[in-house]
Amino acid sequence: MVLYFSGTGNTEYIARLIAEGLGDECIDLFDRIRTNDKSSLYSEKTYVICAPIYVCEMPLFLMKYLKSINFNGNNKVYFIFTSGGYCGSAKVQAKLFSLKKNLRFLGCSEFVMPRNYVANNRYAMDDEEVIYSKISKANKKINPVVEAIKNERKLKSRHVWLFETLIIAPFAPIWTKYKLIAKDFYSTEECVGCGICEKVCPLNNIEVISKKPEWGESCTHCMACISKCPKKAIEYGNLTQGKMRYLLKDYVKIKK
Repeated sequence: MVLYFSGTGNTEYIARLIAEGLGDECIDLFDRIRTNDKSSLYSEKTYVICAPIYVCEMPLFLMKYLKSINFNGNNKVYFIFTSGGYCGSAKVQAKLFSLKKNLRFLGCSEFVMPRNYVANNRYAMDDEEVIYSKISKANKKINPVVEAIKNERKLKSRHVWLFETLIIAPFAPIWTKYKLIAKDFYSTEECVGCGICEKVCPLNNIEVISKKPEWGESCTHCMACISKCPKKAIEYGNLTQGKMRYLLKDYVKIKK
């Protein structure tokens, strides 16, 4: 069973390619997270959990959700990470999670995907050439990962140094709480009140009132609302103005 959460399509793309290669089912956790569905999962095949990287770890809200459900049937698990180039201490995070859930951790693999985090000035968004190059490299990596999972071989990934974990473990929750906030999101005059932003928010943090979106206090900066707005009518302070938005589906079709 392949499980995933995806904000702008990168993780969904990798998850579905892996599921297709394995001939396994692929489950989007989005609705389960939104509705707080904590019903148990059951799989006769190995679990494969696919997650994006936020603040050098798997998203805290995603980990909180995964910790709240039971994994029945097969007791083995792989983790697949998608990032802009650095997965931080996610490997350690995955190991600790597996131990707590009595799952046998069989390793992880990292896929470098196009950048989607437009709400910053530190890292520029990838241009079209880089986007296609990253997707192409990811495609070439799928088969070896699928074959390893099929044969239950351990996936190899880079070593995570102790100092990384010691820095990231306390840093990620603080950064998430005080920096990944929604107060600077706003809609422009181009907004038509379609409500797509409300529907794509995994934390139910957006409500359309009088045909205008309003953001609450919960946010994870998944970039789904700003990237999936058909009118490009959502901005984040002065950090996103004039910048391209990224959605994987604009560059490649995701097989459902």
